[in-house]
Amino acid sequence: MNTTPVKAAIVGAGFAADLHAAAMQLVPDQLQLAAVASRTEAHARELAGKYGIPKVFADYREMLRDPEIELVTIAAPNFVHAQVAIDCARAGKHVVCEKPLAMTIEEGEEMIDVCRRQGVLLLYAEELFFAPKYVKAKEMADQGAFGKIFQVKQSEKHFGPHSDWFWDVERSGGGALMDLGCHGIAFCYWFLNRAPIRSVYCQMDTLVHGGKTRGEDNAICILEFEGGAVGVVENSWSRRGGMDDSIEVYGDGGLTYADLLMGNALPTYSEHGFGYAVEKAPSTQGWSWPVFEEIWNYGFPQEMRHFARCVRGKETPLSTGQDGLVVMEALYAAYAAAGQGRKVALPFRPAGVKRPVDLWLNSRT
Repeated sequence: MNTTPVKAAIVGAGFAADLHAAAMQLVPDQLQLAAVASRTEAHARELAGKYGIPKVFADYREMLRDPEIELVTIAAPNFVHAQVAIDCARAGKHVVCEKPLAMTIEEGEEMIDVCRRQGVLLLYAEELFFAPKYVKAKEMADQGAFGKIFQVKQSEKHFGPHSDWFWDVERSGGGALMDLGCHGIAFCYWFLNRAPIRSVYCQMDTLVHGGKTRGEDNAICILEFEGGAVGVVENSWSRRGGMDDSIEVYGDGGLTYADLLMGNALPTYSEHGFGYAVEKAPSTQGWSWPVFEEIWNYGFPQEMRHFARCVRGKETPLSTGQDGLVVMEALYAAYAAAGQGRKVALPFRPAGVKRPVDLWLNSRT
């Protein structure tokens, strides 16, 4: 068995790419970051300089010709996920794809099919499966700590994403639900041992950022699972003050709460401000909650270590393209439910969907 570190590359040079690079550097025994590619070459060079990445490309397809590279992580805008993944697979590279898997169910199915036929892994980058607090909560649930689970809630809220493309539904496919809801849907599905989702209800609106996006900046989803458990997913781009990421788990024999960041934060007041507090916090003047070991708390290094070990055949993938496809179908149902004002049953595979958000937007015209 090959025991050398996996040679990896990143497509993209923005916020998510920075997280991937930082996570890989924390597990050098498993991964070596060999290259980065971005259409904005200056951004790629900046990322390379920050993390000591030896090779920089303006065209990821040129990078794929490098025989040294074994694994590519896709940290690029949603609308290119499918094409980049397919090109990687055809070049014989294993694929890690950031959420959401694709813009449409059909794209996701093609990604899965091509990777399968090419004999490469399609790994879905859902870091909540690896976040230490959330992993501990699931471990306790699986040991029967809470009895029969009847409700799971995941909440992720902040005041909006870093990059402009997120606000453009043509490139993102949707708003806060598409950006953040995929985490909550995946979390509930995983926590409930991948029980099939039977129905979705969703309410959404654009409350604060109507001048920046046609997409929703606030959404609440209710997922009904086979077996009777309910998942509640709350997402917002209209919450001021930085990132909020938390879960609640309820069973007939107990419950648990977990706040991903607050247990690792230092309540701080500063008249002058300082460099960095927490993801999405716009200011450090006044009260703030600076965190430590933020990337580790999110689960990114653990995720990347696991993916590298999957490439080497040492572990079985815990998060795959199939998980991403389940999330895509639930996103479709959520946007349709918000548009129709009613619960939508799954399976739900409407034809001709270009962007999930259209299932909501088209009902408003």
